[in-house]
Amino acid sequence: MKTKHFFVLLMALMMSAPIAFSANAKAETENATATKVENKLTAEELSSMNKRVEEIRDMDKSEMSSMEKKALKKELKETKKNISRDGGYIYIGTGTIILILLLIILL
Repeated sequence: MKTKHFFVLLMALMMSAPIAFSANAKAETENATATKVENKLTAEELSSMNKRVEEIRDMDKSEMSSMEKKALKKELKETKKNISRDGGYIYIGTGTIILILLLIILL
């Protein structure tokens, strides 16, 4: 009998959590879709970035000053960030995994 009450309470808490966070989730979703649309890179831009990375890799860096090396390093980091921004990923938190497992077990 106690386990039934526990599961009913647990299910009620799980159902009320999305309501509490819905305002923040809506704002975050709008921001995420806006950034996702503006961060798309064309194939030409990607190929030009890859060519630039290959040029930097093939350079003779032994004759460069430390400031020039820092500038190249910064450029490579920005290029890497721009290229990796194009691909998307899905983040599944620990709480979500626990909820999925509980639903699978209960159903």
